[in-house]
Amino acid sequence: MTVGREMQPLDMEKLEAWCKDRLPGFAGPLSAEKFPHGQSNPTYRLKTPNADYVLRRKPPGQLLKSAHAVEREYRVMAALGPTDVPVPKTHALCEDESVIGSVFFVMGFVPGRHFEDPRLPEVDNACRAAIYDDINRVLAALHRVDVEAVGLGDFGRPGNYFARQVKRWTEQYRASETETLADMDALIDWLPGATPPDDGRVAIVHGDYRIDNMIFAPNAPRIDALIDWELSTLGHPLADLAHQCMQWRLPVGPVGRGLGNVDRPALGIPTEEDYLARYAARAGMTSLDDWPFALAFAFFRFAAILQGVKKRALDGNASNPEFGLALAEMIPLLAREGAAIAGAGKAG
Repeated sequence: MTVGREMQPLDMEKLEAWCKDRLPGFAGPLSAEKFPHGQSNPTYRLKTPNADYVLRRKPPGQLLKSAHAVEREYRVMAALGPTDVPVPKTHALCEDESVIGSVFFVMGFVPGRHFEDPRLPEVDNACRAAIYDDINRVLAALHRVDVEAVGLGDFGRPGNYFARQVKRWTEQYRASETETLADMDALIDWLPGATPPDDGRVAIVHGDYRIDNMIFAPNAPRIDALIDWELSTLGHPLADLAHQCMQWRLPVGPVGRGLGNVDRPALGIPTEEDYLARYAARAGMTSLDDWPFALAFAFFRFAAILQGVKKRALDGNASNPEFGLALAEMIPLLAREGAAIAGAGKAG
């Protein structure tokens, strides 16, 4: 059986047998439908007469080292289940590739609203303000989790997070590079020397904290599930904050999904200054001195991520090749914006 917009085979007979052995109360018949969004790990809605589930798998083909780590996604969501951070219920992880051809895990299906446009045209100003406040609240809650208490003390490497990430994403970018971009080369040259000293802050970072990776309650401005944890690790909380605010500088529309040039107060959306202040108060962060570096890094990192998406699309391994190539058109913009911030940082 094939499911989705491109060929992503699922052996339904083997999968149903596996689910029966590991999911309490599971009863077929089982059917599957691939979600259209998601550029990294293919994700499916599994349907049965009594309950729905979600399956997330590694994609087929040759993969970059450490990429598509569904095992890590499963581990962090399972650890966060008892905390104030809303995550789907995890059911089981399968590392036996003979079942469907790759490692996968099954989690609970969370009904609710999924927004892709951060302008939130579907709701009024009061609801927008409340939604953004809850996004802020959940991010601060995530960064306040005691990593040792939830068993994630070894979820990331020790030492300067930003220095490690600059090295990692430089390597990932070079491994998937398809053309020369002067702005990316400039960022790669600038970031190592501009990396701030390690201030000792360690938190669980989501890695892709943005509104389209959240499921909201059907009738309330509340996040019921934070999803897509593939890039999560232990790191500096400013990285998540900068990633979100970086997106707000991107163009509006289905590709950029940003708030660039949008009058936020007119829509009930907080300004960046207000949002940062609210987060800092909730997270107990007294200094945002490294904010320009964090933003430049966010643009660089996202450009490197999309370069990987582009390479997979060109190689035929992307979850949604057409949209992956559309996203890849933003790589020069991201590199240019990051380099501009880096230039300002040098001048300052």
